[in-house]
Order: sequence, then C-alpha cells, then structure tokens
Amino acid sequence: MNVDIALLSLDNPVFEIYLIAASIMILKLMLQPWMTVIRMMKVGGGFRSPEDIKKTPLNPNPQPDQLDINEYVDRSRRLNLNDLESIPGFLVAGFLFVLVGPPLLLAQVLIWTYVASRAAHFIAYTTAQIHDIRAFCWTWSSLAVIAMAIYTLTRAF
Repeated sequence: MNVDIALLSLDNPVFEIYLIAASIMILKLMLQPWMTVIRMMKVGGGFRSPEDIKKTPLNPNPQPDQLDINEYVDRSRRLNLNDLESIPGFLVAGFLFVLVGPPLLLAQVLIWTYVASRAAHFIAYTTAQIHDIRAFCWTWSSLAVIAMAIYTLTRAF
C-alpha cells in the first residue's frame, strides 16, 4: 500500500483534525500527573513510596500516615491510569486512520467523539459519578477507536 504524502499535510483536513485532537489528548495525558501532584501537595499526603516520607524542603514534617491511601489523590492517579490505557491506542489508531484517507465526515465524527467522550469521562470521574455514567463515557471513546481500526483494516485489504 502506497501512502500519499499529501495525507500528512495540513492541506488534508482529516490530518488537521487528527493533529488538533491528538495534541489535546497528549496534553491531557501529560497534565493529569500534575493534577495528582497538586492534590498530593494540597493534602500533604497520598504518597506511595517509603522514601517519600523523609524530611525534605518540600516535606518538612513527614508523618507515616502520608503513605496512607488518600482518595482525593488516588482518584487522580486512577484517571491517569485510565488515560494511559486509552490515549496511546487512539494516537496510533487515529494516525493509521489518517493514512488510509477516510471521508472527512467520518473522521470528524470518530475523532471528535473520542475527544468529547474522554472529556466527559474526566468530568464524570473527577465528580465521582457512578460506574454506569463513567462506563457510558468510556464506551463511546472505545467504540470510536475500534471503528477507526476496523475502517483502517478494511482499507488495507
């Protein structure tokens, strides 16, 4: 299969959409750990490793309970793990999807469904919504990536 280099140009609206969406998702992936750090500093706990309760300039009064699980901090960690399970697959599937030249409308629907679903999942998780709501948001993002992969596969044959 020959790939037309024009597919990887900003003149290709599908590639442009992917670039924007991928950049948003990479920022989400890279900023989520900062949210965890901010939460750890806010509560002075939620640390994970024994060496984290040594006296340092950032932790002048260490306490053993700083290693206890803190739900406020751990919720952010779980969000980060969920991002690590989802976003890399989108980045790869989305890029391969661009390479097969899908129709613009299909690309818009699938790519923006993924981004919107991940945003909704983030809101649902940070506001401690029930599993059913979080799963609903996650499902749409997963289906969008699966659809991109299936479309790419069908174009490869």
